[in-house]
Amino acid sequence: MSANIIASVTCIPMRLPFHHWREPPLFAGRPRDKLDSALVRLETQDGTVAWGESYCVEPQALVAVFRELIAPLAIGKPADSSALLPGMQRTLHNLGRSGPVLHALAGLDIALWDLRAKRAAVPLYQLLGGKRRDKLRVYASLLQYYGDESLLAQVTSRALGEGYTEIKLHERTAEALGAVRRAAGPDVPIMVDTNCAWLPDEAGSAIAAMLPHAPFWIEEPIWPPEDEQALAALKSHCQVPLAVGENASSALALQRMAENATVQYVQPSVIKLGLTAALEVSRACRPGGAICAPQVAFFGPGFLASLHLMAAQQTEVTLERLYVELAHVPYGRTVPIENGWIEVPDRPGLGAEPESELAQGKYAS
Repeated sequence: MSANIIASVTCIPMRLPFHHWREPPLFAGRPRDKLDSALVRLETQDGTVAWGESYCVEPQALVAVFRELIAPLAIGKPADSSALLPGMQRTLHNLGRSGPVLHALAGLDIALWDLRAKRAAVPLYQLLGGKRRDKLRVYASLLQYYGDESLLAQVTSRALGEGYTEIKLHERTAEALGAVRRAAGPDVPIMVDTNCAWLPDEAGSAIAAMLPHAPFWIEEPIWPPEDEQALAALKSHCQVPLAVGENASSALALQRMAENATVQYVQPSVIKLGLTAALEVSRACRPGGAICAPQVAFFGPGFLASLHLMAAQQTEVTLERLYVELAHVPYGRTVPIENGWIEVPDRPGLGAEPESELAQGKYAS
């Protein structure tokens, strides 16, 4: 028996009920009252278990991708991400260079990093370049779209009262930003994620309307989000920094944006692209150029992987935390957020294991 041979790869849906102090928002045309991602459980022949996380919209579709495509290609192979994943990516590329197949591979990639760090008996950040900071500031990322200025102000005040010192909105109007600015005061950084709200010729005037309320950055300002030429043109005359990357369908394209400083902030999602790709994007950022600020909208092993990456990268950025009330808070006891800060865990691998409720699939449906 070889200790490092993959014995199993399992996808465990993680559907966390949440409340954000108003009626459920619409997501993909349906009311949304659960936040969906999936745990990826990897076990080697000697019984070592490692964890990853994949983005998903329809959990059972991702379960099928793992069962029919990922597991057959991974089981029986050495757990070496540098050898295993490139071959799997090429084998599966005709099934999609984005979407569920890529998200599944991203979760497997995170699990392989967790395994590698556990084998070396070191925290993951050691494999990513070493720890540059012991803790990170966390910002409260409000769920979209409140559509009620008084409620936005109330939720903003609530987050600030819990110790957060930075806020992100998922809104599209100057009026919404103005309501939050009045609630937060002049000195609180407020990021605005528009979720690809505007066509390229619309974005400039919409952003200009927000300028009196001093946004810190405008995130995903245009559709389609990978239009690098349009983003570069917008950056050239926009008075607010731009941030993109959450919806990147190509890790290579996002890496090029980082190298070319097409925008001021690039935001790889480890549960969509994988930790390997996010690390490459981070390393492509040059001093004085683009800054890597990973997008972290979910709560599982991908959250911890992003924490380790941000602890290791040269430029300090703030960690995103979706500001909702969860039925279960992953790692709430082992890696807690306290007064707007989170400490980087020093235990081997990701630094914490999913709680038994999650690992056993209590929140799978």
